[in-house]
Parts: sequence; structure tokens; C-alpha cells
Amino acid sequence: MRAAPPTPSTPRCPPRYTGAMNGSGNDGAIVFDDGLADLGPMTDLRPACLVRTGALTTLERIDRTINAPIAGLFVPDALAAITRELIELPVNDAAAALRRAGAGSPEGVLFVSGRCLLPAHDIADLPVGRVIVEEATGHVIAARLNDADARAFIGCWEAPAGATVTRTATPCLAHRPWDVIRLRDATIAHDLALLAHSPTQDLPPGVLSLGEHELTIAPDATVYPTAVLDLEHGPIVIERGAVVRPGAVICGPAYIGPDCRVIDHALVKANTALGPTTRVGGEVGGTIFQGFANKVHEGHLGDSWVGEWANLGAGTTNSNLLNTYSEVIARAAHGRGRERTGLVFYGCVVGDHVKLAIGTRIMTGAVIGTGTMVSRSAPVTDALGAFRWATDEGEKPFRFTKFMEVARASMARRGKEPSAAIEGRLHEIAGASSDRDAT
Repeated sequence: MRAAPPTPSTPRCPPRYTGAMNGSGNDGAIVFDDGLADLGPMTDLRPACLVRTGALTTLERIDRTINAPIAGLFVPDALAAITRELIELPVNDAAAALRRAGAGSPEGVLFVSGRCLLPAHDIADLPVGRVIVEEATGHVIAARLNDADARAFIGCWEAPAGATVTRTATPCLAHRPWDVIRLRDATIAHDLALLAHSPTQDLPPGVLSLGEHELTIAPDATVYPTAVLDLEHGPIVIERGAVVRPGAVICGPAYIGPDCRVIDHALVKANTALGPTTRVGGEVGGTIFQGFANKVHEGHLGDSWVGEWANLGAGTTNSNLLNTYSEVIARAAHGRGRERTGLVFYGCVVGDHVKLAIGTRIMTGAVIGTGTMVSRSAPVTDALGAFRWATDEGEKPFRFTKFMEVARASMARRGKEPSAAIEGRLHEIAGASSDRDAT
């Protein structure tokens, strides 16, 4: 059935964040994006803390892990309007955030980096004047500061003079897109443990369950007979409204988010996380979907990250391992330098609103920029920039008016439409891409 066109009351997308946020009172944590990472397309349309880096976004993980409510966010100015649509909290508002964080109290103000993929449970117990930094870079992971130091810290994001600095060699900050894949297994394990105590239903009739790890199926999720849930190597969480069709195989650890659809005979391998309203078929493994993406056809996708509203045509397949079994060298985005990832298994990064034609091949370590359309017989190698129209005749800019026509049609199929802030940000990215063409 064809979706009806959106009306003025059609929900905007992405939907507003509605996580628990541990309450709304004072003495909370301020989550900050210091702008020191290059996460490529992952952060074109969202700050680092709202990137899905496991079953949860980083902000959701911080919120559920530390013993403090979220008091406010600091994000890059270009993403502030979008963030305000997603989060009902102060954004780039120092006075409001500090007030909600308990400024003026003897306990000081707690700050947590929005790039901290694995927050420690005891972060909220930091004493006033203590700063935890990453040993390799000196970047701040968390800090609890008195009023004067807290006000000075905002915007510079460096440990204040006189603070007691603790350096940790344990990697937890995201610097490049491949860090999300590097820490993926740990973040998904962390998240599934947090989600395991959600309401569940009994194993549905005709569904085969293997292994002893925990299985959580939301009461209103549907798992059809002949589906296989393999719990031998990790837990599985299937969220509200999700549908797992007959013959599908899901191997834990795995997360099937709200209103997702795993189609008939799909193979979802370990350490895969599907953000809300994602549709998956074929073979998918070790891949994180931000949400609202479509990969329902046959084809392999491994060790990758896929943005919102991406569509992978039938037969789209990626490589996640070099023939030489050597370390993958990749770029964070088009135009960036090639860097060592430290990974042998690393697939691709597919930006938001990317459209891939049938039979698209994606080589190891490739990145495809936001809003790009690929319809060519040659494989995608290295990096494609944002808003490109790539065919066998070459590359050219994707005309923005046409792009928005496609984006609106795609989103309307899920009952959504782009907000003014999203459209404005997309226009900025498209303009920057066109400017690079002109130079």
C-alpha cells in the first residue's frame, strides 16, 4: 500500500529524544562535544553524543550508566537547532545547564564528554577538582569542577589549572568513525546488559531458541514461527513493535530496535544493532544502523555503520576484510588524509540519506558522504563526498532541489518529513560540497 503524503501534522524526523534522562532536577551532568573528533558523516546531522554507537546512542548510554540526570548539552553551533528538536534540555545555554547541574552546591558541576563511548559507572562519584583525561591525547573524558572552573571550562574543554588530573590509557573516546567499530562489541554488551531487564514475553510458539544467554522480547513485538534466536554467544533484545519474519536467524549479541523489521530468511549476525524503524534482509553482521534505514534485500553488509534514511538496493554488498588480511587504511571522510584504523575487519560508513542502486559494491574502509546517490557498475572505493551523483558517466553534484524531493518521498513512506532545521543543515552541507567543487 502506498503511503499517504505528509500533512502539516506529520511527525518530524528524527523523533524527539524521549529517554528517561534520569529525571529533570538539579545536580545533573552536562554532556559536551568538544569538537576535537572527526567522525565524518556520522556527525553531519547530529552531535557526537546522539550517534548510535551500540544498541544505544552515546547520550542514552551515559544517561543510563552514570548516577546523575542529564542537565544540558553543548554541541557545535551548526548542530544546535537540530539538537534542540531532539532533546528537551538546554542546548548551548550555559546559565540554564549550570543551574540544572547544581552550580553553587558544594558538590560542584559534573561534565562528561559526548564522545565517551564507554562511561564508567562511578563517573558521578568524582570529587570536586578532579579531571579524567585520555592519556594518548589529553582530551577530557569527565570532570567535576567548582563554579568558577566550570564556567571557564565551557567552550575551552581543557583541564583547568590546579585541577587534579587522572590519566587513563583505557580507550573510550571516539576520534574517528572506525572507533565506533573498534568499541562496538563492548558498547553493545554494555547496552544489552542495561536493557535486559525490560518487560518481556515468553518464547513465541514455533520459534527456535538456542543457547542460555538472556532473551528479551517486548510484549508487543512479533516473532514468527521458524525464526531462530541464537543465544549461544550473547543476549538478544527485540524492542517494542519490532517484527521478525519467518525463517530469519538472529545471532546474539544483537539488538533489534523499536518498530524494526527483520524480513524472511534474513541472517543477522553477532554484534549488530538496528536503530528504530530499520528494515533488514540478506546478511548483516557487526553493523550499527542509526535508524530509519532500509536494507531489505539480499547482499552482505559487515562491520559497518549506516545513517538514517539510507537505502541499500538489492544485491548491495560490501567487503569488510582485505584479501591480504592486513590493517585497513581509511579516511574519516572525503578530502581527509588516509589513516591507519588499527582494524583488520572494517567495512564502510554510509551517511544519512545515501541511496545505493542495485548491485552496488563497496570496498573495504570506504565512506559515502551524506546525501550521495550511487548508480554505477564500478565499486565504491576510498571515499565519496557529500551530495554526489555517481554514475558510470562520472560524478557531479546532486542538485539540492532534486535531493529534497527524494528525501521527502523517502521519509513520507515512514510517515515523517524533514524539519526546517534538518533541511537547513542539509542545505549547508550541500553548499559546502559545491564550494569544494568550485575550488
